[in-house]
Parts: sequence; C-alpha cells; structure tokens
Amino acid sequence: MPLSEHEQRMLEQMERALYAEDPKFATALEGSGLRTYTRRRVYQAVAGFLVGIALLMAGMVAQQIWISVVGFLVMLGCAVLAVTGWRKAPKPGEQQTPGAPAARRQHHQRRSMMNRIEQRWQRRRDEQQGQ
Repeated sequence: MPLSEHEQRMLEQMERALYAEDPKFATALEGSGLRTYTRRRVYQAVAGFLVGIALLMAGMVAQQIWISVVGFLVMLGCAVLAVTGWRKAPKPGEQQTPGAPAARRQHHQRRSMMNRIEQRWQRRRDEQQGQ
C-alpha cells in the first residue's frame, strides 16, 4: 500500500532532519551500499568471465565440445552481468536528486506496479466476498 501524502511529508521531514543533523552519515547511508554492491557484482562477473575463458580453453585442449560451450555461455552471462552492473553503478561523487527524471520515472513505475497489485488484491477480495 503506498504512503499517504501525510506519511510522505513526514518521511521527507525526517530525511531533511537527518541531513541537517549529520550530513556525513546521511550521505554514507545513501549511496555507498548500491555503489559497493554493483562494484562487487562487476568484479565477480569479471572473475566469472576468466573462469569461462579457462573452461573454453580446457574444452579445446580436451577436445570436449560441451565444455567449450559451457565456457562460452559462462563468458557471455558474465559479460552481460558486468555491463549491466557497470551501467547501473552510480559515480563516486554522484547523488540522485529527488527531482531527477530517472527518479521520477522509477517512482512512477513503482506507483503503477503498486496500483496493479492493489487492483488485483481488490478483485480477489471482491470475488471471495461474492462467493
């Protein structure tokens, strides 16, 4: 269930108060988790890519095609993970502002998803009451 207008205002006031009291702590909480997560994901993908290369070469040396195919698929999957993780990672000094277009679009997508979920829930309740 989405937050009411009053709850949203209260949350924004609490965020502003946190920034006013301890801006260093607030910025540390805001972006570092996502940045660390995406950086770790990219490093894991690079390591997986190297494992895929090793499997590909091992399959060629052992003349086992299926090992080479598995190695190629591992390489492909890890490359996709690395590229998507790299694109999503925020820059070190970058902060997302609440009025940014990407933030608005993401908020709209969340709201529309929540609206769909609420509509489904309401239909189920109506169907159960009608039986």
